[in-house]
Amino acid sequence: MCFHFYIHYFLLLLLLNQSHLGASQLDLNYYSDSCPNAETIVKEEVTKLYHKHGNTAVSWVRNLFHDCMVKSCDASILLDEDQTSGIESEKLSSRNFGMRNFKYINTIKEALENECPATVSCADIVALSARDGVELLGGPRIEMKTGRKDSRESYAAVVEDFLPNHNDTISLVLSRFQAIGVDQEGTVALLGAHSVGRVHCVNLVNRLYPTVDPTLDPDYAEYLKRRCPTPDPDPNAVEYARNDLETPMVLDNMFYKHLLSHEGLLLVDQQLASDPSTLPFVENMAADNTYFHDQFARAMIIMSENNPLIGDQGEIRTHCSRLNAS
Repeated sequence: MCFHFYIHYFLLLLLLNQSHLGASQLDLNYYSDSCPNAETIVKEEVTKLYHKHGNTAVSWVRNLFHDCMVKSCDASILLDEDQTSGIESEKLSSRNFGMRNFKYINTIKEALENECPATVSCADIVALSARDGVELLGGPRIEMKTGRKDSRESYAAVVEDFLPNHNDTISLVLSRFQAIGVDQEGTVALLGAHSVGRVHCVNLVNRLYPTVDPTLDPDYAEYLKRRCPTPDPDPNAVEYARNDLETPMVLDNMFYKHLLSHEGLLLVDQQLASDPSTLPFVENMAADNTYFHDQFARAMIIMSENNPLIGDQGEIRTHCSRLNAS
């Protein structure tokens, strides 16, 4: 009898623990009861900002990558420098150079606060705005789970330990993504985000000066030199080259076609086509835009669910760039 009692007791505890965990995990439509219009509001605000400032859609996608790769999807990337609370902003890291449009995240947050005060986290805004930004850029519709909480700390001191650099070897880049559960196929797809937007000359002159990278197509190298005429560009000047000259604001597979033509803008991009472990994925994505979109969506979901703060972890910030008052 004692044996059966302990078995039943153990199973009951297991069931209770599973119920507790299930209640605190990320879910689709997490705000269906607490803020039913949350996802609609995010989409409306993202769409308005896109029509007013088209480049915001690129920023939303980039925010997700730069937030989720570093420790957790917890909106730590949004925190401003604050000596009072001891926050050193991740935005100041060289790995986050060129990121912008953070102020418009607060535009979205304000609309949500007006509807449902202290309910929707900034971390979920990062995820949902990325989802909606991808769709506005012609990418796939992604079903993104919600329920994240916001970090009470910044990880500025360790950003470089998690975010790969544009000049890193492809093996290092693959290992960084593997650490959060994204496989090689997914990594190749996520780097396809470089199909949209632009790159500052600071991040690509190493391929042009003092000599041109031999893996660059000569005509493409000449275009880049016209865009970046000196080896020491001013980081504060608007000197850049577009990732894709044909469909610069469409998230499509032109990126992979360019790689196969030796027209990869960043060194890490071009390595995708020269490394035998990633080349087959590049070729498949260059041949099939739907396949690229499917793999991109799959990898985005994995990345967006990296180690989120859930349940009673973290907080729901009232203003996305600073912690709530103690």
